[in-house]
Amino acid sequence: MSRVHVDEDIRPLSEFRAGVATFVKQIHETRRPMVLTQRGRGVAVLMDVQEYERMQERLELLEEIYKAEEQIANGKGVSHKDAKSQILRRLAE
Repeated sequence: MSRVHVDEDIRPLSEFRAGVATFVKQIHETRRPMVLTQRGRGVAVLMDVQEYERMQERLELLEEIYKAEEQIANGKGVSHKDAKSQILRRLAE
């Protein structure tokens, strides 16, 4: 996902209401999220569906890595040799 361009991607909610189709097209084409504001404060982020799905996949992967690091730190890790043996055994079944 690309970074927000402050001069293009932060818009008032009232402006968004008046031109929804244009804003959705911009988000789809640029793949950048748009920050919607109300009374000068950020209230929502609008983003392309594919970019949102990619972000969710990345977050899930990071959560799995974090979980694995905790398990290793708590002595629940498995050596490479043991993991390989377990996988090969399961594949043989």
